[in-house]
Amino acid sequence: MQKKRAIIEPDHKFLSIRQQAELIALHRSSYYYRPAIESEENLHLMKVMDEEYTKHPFYGSRRMTEVLKRFNYKINRKRVQRLMALMGIEGICPKRNLSKAAQEFKKYPYLLKGYNIEKPNEVWSTDITYIRLKTGFMYLTAVLDWYSRYVLSWRLSNSLEGGFCIEALEEALEKGCPEIFNTDQGVQYTAKHFTDILEKKNIRVSMDGKGRALDNIFTERFWRSLKYEDIYLKEYKNGQELKVGLKEYIAFYNEERLHQSLNYRTPNEVHWLSPPWGREVS
Repeated sequence: MQKKRAIIEPDHKFLSIRQQAELIALHRSSYYYRPAIESEENLHLMKVMDEEYTKHPFYGSRRMTEVLKRFNYKINRKRVQRLMALMGIEGICPKRNLSKAAQEFKKYPYLLKGYNIEKPNEVWSTDITYIRLKTGFMYLTAVLDWYSRYVLSWRLSNSLEGGFCIEALEEALEKGCPEIFNTDQGVQYTAKHFTDILEKKNIRVSMDGKGRALDNIFTERFWRSLKYEDIYLKEYKNGQELKVGLKEYIAFYNEERLHQSLNYRTPNEVHWLSPPWGREVS
């Protein structure tokens, strides 16, 4: 696999990483099990920022800069903005419409405000989060069922190219088909390749409002649980170690972890046994 990985050219003029991987029979996810690299100082700053953002997801770059200064880091807002962009995070707040979406991107409304979810496979959602390592970082995407909180699929990548999000979607769809699929407005999810998969299966597409990560609240809660209960405690060294650890934690989360909101049942029990109660999503 190492030899195959070395063949792939990330900056190829004509072929995407996905296309190159298909040509040499390399599973796309296998290419990404390498941590992205930053300076040791930036990795430390990102570690602190990740913990602060997990606790306070409404922190934007200005407030994050001031927090870091209080911790005696010599840093300016421009650097914080670059690192936050690299981490794929932004403060949760309504924003003025300072720029328009690209013409080729179809806009979808947010469909879930006040929506009463009554069964599994009614609403699914997905998102991406930054995962720190001792010597770098990676990105994790997951697909969740909102009713049961069940993690249907997940993938790791060392870049924000959308291929790993499509892989996670395709795997999840092998287990069922939702009525509504919710995402944010990131380029990975507004891409025609991604939305076409959903529309061809007659799945209604819902998208969070710009800058409103809490529209995808259940995925955000899963990220918080994952980081506090696993990532921050274990400090994985590399992508392969992280992959093994995530497999173990997500199995625990689905099959053993009791959720108060599920009447102290596991996501696995609720998802596959279809209990008779519903919960209103607000």
